[in-house]
Amino acid sequence: MPAQRFNVYGHLFDIERKSGRWSVLAVGNDEKRAPAGSVIPEFVAEAELEQFLFELFHERAAHKKGGINRVQP
Repeated sequence: MPAQRFNVYGHLFDIERKSGRWSVLAVGNDEKRAPAGSVIPEFVAEAELEQFLFELFHERAAHKKGGINRVQP
């Protein structure tokens, strides 16, 4: 599955599923990717990613405008 990019309150993350596990990569301004240190459980379905990211990062919502959106990589 190709990476899916999400804008999470102004920060970009690529999420990939490899061998049944989710990988979360932070995307820098230079498009370089690095492990984000966040864990998405294996049982989370692709259709549930936006809701899961909201629950994971909801504390950022109080400090920043915007939300969580899928974007094109």
